[in-house]
This record gives sequence, structure tokens and C-alpha cells, in this order.
Amino acid sequence: MTGDAEIVRRIRHGDVKQFESLFRSSYVSLVRYAKKLIRDHDTAEEIVQDLFFRLWQNKEKLYIESSLNGYLFRAVHNSCMHHIEHLKVIDSYAHRMAERSPESPESPGDILHHKELQAKVARILEKLPERCGRIFCMSRFEGLKYSEIAERLSVSVKTVEANMGRALKEFRKALAEQ
Repeated sequence: MTGDAEIVRRIRHGDVKQFESLFRSSYVSLVRYAKKLIRDHDTAEEIVQDLFFRLWQNKEKLYIESSLNGYLFRAVHNSCMHHIEHLKVIDSYAHRMAERSPESPESPGDILHHKELQAKVARILEKLPERCGRIFCMSRFEGLKYSEIAERLSVSVKTVEANMGRALKEFRKALAEQ
């Protein structure tokens, strides 16, 4: 049986068969673990598939100090926690929007339009990549500056700017279709 270090070395050097073998042997248990954390089978599968996609995409940089199995489960755990946090941000936003009291009396049509707009914003946020949506929410709903977001997420200010640009582009596109 091949050890973890050898498996990682082979994958790092582009061994597709080794990567496929790792995927086949780990996939079901990783999805089962993710499903326990987030209670949604489709999302659990997406998280595990995304993990393997990123693993292959960044294979040259792959370095694992602990056990390979431990690494995979920790990566799934972290992705699930990020997903849960993302859902909380969306829920918090929807809740805050629902709590806002109108400054002036609104007609039933205005209220309906407002609720439809809230739902559209929530749908757009759900479609954004996780980090992109999180950065958007931190900027627009928490009022953080790009430098503060970059520091909190341990990314560069340029990464924050790029993600905000992408989010705003998606919002403009979706809202223009109304």
C-alpha cells in the first residue's frame, strides 16, 4: 500500500490515476461527513467536488504535513463552516432588511416591490462565490473598509477589490434585468 507522502508526491507530479484513486476512495466518506455538518446532500457533494477540483488545480503546491485523510476531512470541515457562515450572513441580511421600518407609509405595491428586491438580492448573494459574497456583505452591510476586510480574511486589498468588482458587476447585471 502506498503511503500518504508518496500519494501526495504522485499527485503533485500530475499522476491522474493516483488522483482518481484518492477521489474514489475518499469521496463517499467525505460527502457523508459534510452532510452531517450542513444537512444538505447536494451542497455536501458540491463542497467535496470543489475540494478535489482545487486540490488538482493547485497540485504543484500541495504539501501535507499530517495524514492525507486528516487533511481532506479538515478541508471539508472548513468549507462547511464557511458555507454555514455564508448562509448566516445571507439570513442576517434578509432579517435586517425585514426589520427596517419604513420612513414613510408605503403602499402595498411598494411593500411587495421591496420584498421582491430583497429576495432578488438574497438570490444574487447565494449565486456569488462564497468569498465574493462574504466580502460584499462585509463591505456593504457591515461597513468595513477594504483594508479591514483584507486583514480579517488574510487576503490582499487587491483581492478584496477584485471580489467587490465581481459582486457589483453581478448585481448590476441582475438588477438591470428587472
